[in-house]
Amino acid sequence: MRALRSWSADAALAVAITLVGLVGTTIADRWSDTAIRPLDALGLAVVAAAGLSLVLRRRQPVFTAGAVALLTSTYLVLGYTYGPIMLSLVVAVYSLARHRPPSTSAPVAVGVLAVLLVHVLTTGSGLPSLLGAIPGSAWVAVPFAIGSVLRVQREAAERNRAEQLRQRVDDERLRIAQEVHDVVGHGLAAIKMQADVALHVLAKKPEQAEVALEAISRTSSDALDELRATLAVVRRSDVRTPGLARLDDLLQRMREAGLAVELSTAGQPRQLPPVVDLTGYRILQESLTNVLRHTSDKRAEVSVEYAEDAVVLTITNPLSGPGGGGGGLGLPGMRQRVASLGGEFTAGPTADRRFTVHARLPTGGTG
Repeated sequence: MRALRSWSADAALAVAITLVGLVGTTIADRWSDTAIRPLDALGLAVVAAAGLSLVLRRRQPVFTAGAVALLTSTYLVLGYTYGPIMLSLVVAVYSLARHRPPSTSAPVAVGVLAVLLVHVLTTGSGLPSLLGAIPGSAWVAVPFAIGSVLRVQREAAERNRAEQLRQRVDDERLRIAQEVHDVVGHGLAAIKMQADVALHVLAKKPEQAEVALEAISRTSSDALDELRATLAVVRRSDVRTPGLARLDDLLQRMREAGLAVELSTAGQPRQLPPVVDLTGYRILQESLTNVLRHTSDKRAEVSVEYAEDAVVLTITNPLSGPGGGGGGLGLPGMRQRVASLGGEFTAGPTADRRFTVHARLPTGGTG
């Protein structure tokens, strides 16, 4: 379809320039008293051929420029008056520079100029005749310069679009990696804790081991469901991604894994923008998983505040062991998620020997 539109546009331009050339040349011949040869059928045929050649200006710009240059030079050498045939030459040279790189267009343009200036040497003599080459060169130099500038601008725009596309692809890959990290990391941490419990009580209290194994089964199923949802989003499937509405399920899984979690909420819960909802869920998930992994005191407090233009999350836990936040992609990933929304994020130990994660996610005042 695009090729057909291109053909149609070039054909329309060629016909229009041909008509302008025929009419304009006829008028110019009537009013000119400098023509060596009066306009006749041959002159009109040359003008028409030059105009119609432009139908190939984008597909065969080198051929078009050469053909129009030969026709224009022939027209001038035969002694016809200057006229709109020069418009065909301008368009041909412009198209050459616009659609071919300098390594090709520059030598061809020099050749076009040489062919065009043949009439300067054949229709006059002496210095005045040679000086006519200066304004004659402008018919090639000016459209060539314009076409070259526009070609450079187009190539720069194409490179910029390609770079933006590559950046979007890289960002999407990073987002997917972060999603998979959060889902798998949380699930494996909870499963490991429950498996340790099952192994510890298996011999003495098999009924508690059964409870732990059932929790492992539920946790693994939930993790697989979230992983499928994440990958389905990549495939543009119509799926529901996790959000704060599923916070109770998340806390229940963490409690089954051995983490004592206290939840407090403030404000009126409401429907959040999907990206904010998912980000809030992932921050809570990753923070609680870090507590489960990296602290010996398995306690945490979660606060969710629904402000007018934001949702504020705070996760605190007693600081024990070498650190409270873990390493890897966890904290950097949370910080990047919040920054992408224009929010605020802090994480670190406090003076009272607690580790606090605090995130403020703007919602734009939408409810």
